[in-house]
Amino acid sequence: MRAIAIDDEPMALEIVKSHALKVPFLDLAAQFTDAFKALEYLQKEKIDLIFLDIKMPDISGLDFFNSLSKKPLVIFTTAYTEHAVTSFELDAVDYLLKPFSLARFVKSCNKAYELFNYRNSTEPEDYLFVKDGYDQLKIRFDEILFLEAAGNYVTFTLQDKKVLTRSTFAEAINLLPSEKFVRIHRSYIVAVSKIEKVERHQVTIKGIKVPVSGAYRDDLQKALG
Repeated sequence: MRAIAIDDEPMALEIVKSHALKVPFLDLAAQFTDAFKALEYLQKEKIDLIFLDIKMPDISGLDFFNSLSKKPLVIFTTAYTEHAVTSFELDAVDYLLKPFSLARFVKSCNKAYELFNYRNSTEPEDYLFVKDGYDQLKIRFDEILFLEAAGNYVTFTLQDKKVLTRSTFAEAINLLPSEKFVRIHRSYIVAVSKIEKVERHQVTIKGIKVPVSGAYRDDLQKALG
């Protein structure tokens, strides 16, 4: 996994470099104290991951990342906590608060590597990743009972817990295999194999009643065969 580091503090870059040398699957290809030189580099080179400082003099790391048309994975590094929510909304892999330990750095790299493999796999996967707070959580398809939308959030109801993630319903639908899940309501998607009972206006999954709207009743019938 090819990476670069961008930070206006040379000492901070040395720490990232030192830690990166200990991660076998990580190739830190370049380091930059000037964000605009990094931008030139990104226009010519394929990079999978950026370690990106947020507080920089000419452009913030958040604005820099937003400016990229093709966005690699990103791990934000900063000495400040106030940008955590914004970095979360940008789907950052992680948010490293300086000074961070080697163990914390490796944990972030492992998360990035798993996401990198997930994005680049040619084999169909049996799981997806969703944002859980500031983390990326791996959820297996066979764990999911149903999804419920509420504004810009989606709740994944699993067999043993619920996970609330910031996502539109359309984004969530695109992550799910259509042969395993069906939309039965404006606000609900269910796992077909988990349906226990079908009634005119609802289905039952693990004893939970989930509403069915008329607009999606035909889709439900097709999914059930």
